[in-house]
Amino acid sequence: MLTLPLMVGLGLTVLMTSFLSGLFGMAGGMALMGLLLLLLPVPSAMLLHGITQFTSNGWRAWLWRRHVDWGIVGRFAGGAAVAGAGFSLVGAVPDRATSLLILGLTPFMALAVPRRWALDATKPPHALMAGFLCMGIQLLAGISGPLLDVFFVRSGMTRQGVVATKAMTQVFGHAVKVAYFAPMVAGSSGETVEAAVILLSVGMALLGTNLSRRVLDRMSDAQFRRWSRYLVMGTASVYLGQGLLLLASH
Repeated sequence: MLTLPLMVGLGLTVLMTSFLSGLFGMAGGMALMGLLLLLLPVPSAMLLHGITQFTSNGWRAWLWRRHVDWGIVGRFAGGAAVAGAGFSLVGAVPDRATSLLILGLTPFMALAVPRRWALDATKPPHALMAGFLCMGIQLLAGISGPLLDVFFVRSGMTRQGVVATKAMTQVFGHAVKVAYFAPMVAGSSGETVEAAVILLSVGMALLGTNLSRRVLDRMSDAQFRRWSRYLVMGTASVYLGQGLLLLASH
């Protein structure tokens, strides 16, 4: 059970991270996932993160709905469904150190993708690949935004199109994550997510997403891409260090 100070801190964190996600289409969810992994057991952290990010991304997709590329979303969902089905057969749950390591390594792995591969979500096979790979990473580490960004960074889409389409793909991804981890939490007496925590997180996610809209309108596409990379790589470095420390302490 979370204490009142922790609940207030969590609410403010959800507010700030939802603002970041609304602004850049990523980074915020990554920061929130790292905090939840420190406060809760892995399945509970994954479930609360999934509910919060489903709300945040869903509202963001609605606000920018005229910019959503539904062809990309449909192909992404197809690839993600295959990965989700595979994981449901195995029922794998990573430990906290493994999740933090994957969380920290994902942006660096994404950055290492050779330019000649030119991954582009507007190409149908690449969108399917994005869905499959991102869903797998999401069920292991809780987030896939940095990897998903690789499929959009060279797409030539506007910042509104990138944020809107990524939000809609993440709605599907987080729905699968909630469906995957909810039975694990419900079936364990030691792992619960309180209703008050869920309601607080959902409310702060909606508020943070609303606050980000005006800022995104005033930002240029060049500024959007530059600050996205700075935020993600900085956050990834922190979680990579935390994961290594936990691994060394075992």
